Amino acid sequence: MCNFRARRADRVGPDIRLAYCWAHARRKLVEIAQTGSTPIWKNGWRHRARVAAKSPLGEALKYIAKYWAGFCLFLTDGRMEIDNNAVERTIRPIALNRKNALFSGHEAGAENRVAIASLIETCKFNAIDPQTYLAATLTAIVNGHKQSEIDELLPSNYDVKTPLTMRQF
Repeated sequence: MCNFRARRADRVGPDIRLAYCWAHARRKLVEIAQTGSTPIWKNGWRHRARVAAKSPLGEALKYIAKYWAGFCLFLTDGRMEIDNNAVERTIRPIALNRKNALFSGHEAGAENRVAIASLIETCKFNAIDPQTYLAATLTAIVNGHKQSEIDELLPSNYDVKTPLTMRQF
């Protein structure tokens, strides 16, 4: 895990082992290679003792060495992935919506934007077409759906086979 919160001591126990993401380790090395400041192929892992510890390459190698056990966990536990790219792809829209909400112009607008974005991403997560869901939900509200039963309109309660517009409220 690459999130600092996941490294808190209270989240680690005898049955919990931290797996680190090789994509993040690789990204550090690629950034260094793109600057052209250090030939990684020449001064890389095998020669890390000769790399300046405070150099960008030294910092990247120190990061990999520090979390080596977590980087290798996928080799001994088949449930682990070599990287967390799938998770990051899943949460990217949520993070982008959160960032975009900063430019909504008004706090109420931002809150509404985040609420709609949350519904849309929840639909996607549950394999529900967001446009169909929103149309059915808004139609149900216009047709007099009771506010006290608003939980029925959440994406997790949405029944694709019996759309909200066809149900009797």
